[in-house]
Amino acid sequence: MGRILKLTLVTYFVACVSCLQYKVVDLTHNHGKDSIYWPTHSGYERYIDHRGLYEGTDIWVASNTIKTTEHLGTHLDAPQHFNEFSWTTHQIPIENLVGPGVIVNVKSKVVSNADYMVTKADLEAWEDQYGKIPDGAIVIMNSGWHDRYPDKTRVFNTSNPNDTTSFHFPSWGKDAVSWLIAYRSIHVLGVDVPSLDYGQSVDFPVHILISKENIPGLENVGYLDKIPESGTIISCAAMKIVDGSGSPVRVFALIPKISDSNSAMKYHFSLFVLLCSLVSFKMLNDNF
Repeated sequence: MGRILKLTLVTYFVACVSCLQYKVVDLTHNHGKDSIYWPTHSGYERYIDHRGLYEGTDIWVASNTIKTTEHLGTHLDAPQHFNEFSWTTHQIPIENLVGPGVIVNVKSKVVSNADYMVTKADLEAWEDQYGKIPDGAIVIMNSGWHDRYPDKTRVFNTSNPNDTTSFHFPSWGKDAVSWLIAYRSIHVLGVDVPSLDYGQSVDFPVHILISKENIPGLENVGYLDKIPESGTIISCAAMKIVDGSGSPVRVFALIPKISDSNSAMKYHFSLFVLLCSLVSFKMLNDNF
């Protein structure tokens, strides 16, 4: 009897889970010659190794070699990027690169202040609306700057994108990040701009803060208006580059959805049956 109940429990669990589907949203800009990168870094190059029929056969083959800085386009900053003793790219635990999505919308703030820095009050406003920032969250600023990509003059907000002293774009404020580190347990901090520190920064306090705490960073995240500010799962699994200071990354969000018009009822009914099965199974075990 116990085995039958176990099988029944598993069956209902599978039925329950099958009612859920996920919409996958890409949050990554294309990685190529037009990608944004810091002017002190090298850019992107691609060399064609082979393109055509393979050595006298009728098999068509394509193969390329690419040369790219780790910090180009949508990419991840490893903690060692700004701290000698912190994790390199290949040392970051994979579970630290996925978590609940927390999108902090400051688009209205940057309209009149391109150098805006996200504040603790912005984080508290998010929590007032959605609840406490969950443990293991991937917290990303949405300034709307991702819509400017890949126009360098608009992304760096300057007529001379090779002059770092002329940059004007928003990012995280030191106090807000210090609060996140002290009072919330986040996995990753991200932005839709080229740097985790605002454009006019010269001492990069946010980079230094998160690197010391082994918190990876995401820069140039795209398409944030396509996902809700809460309720997603975000993945930013980077290439496992040995001793890397960062990596190009394919960031995407999973948005739970109901598979059809009747699935909500099926889902909740399955949960009810699952709960009843658990109770029955517990009572049976207690009696035997």
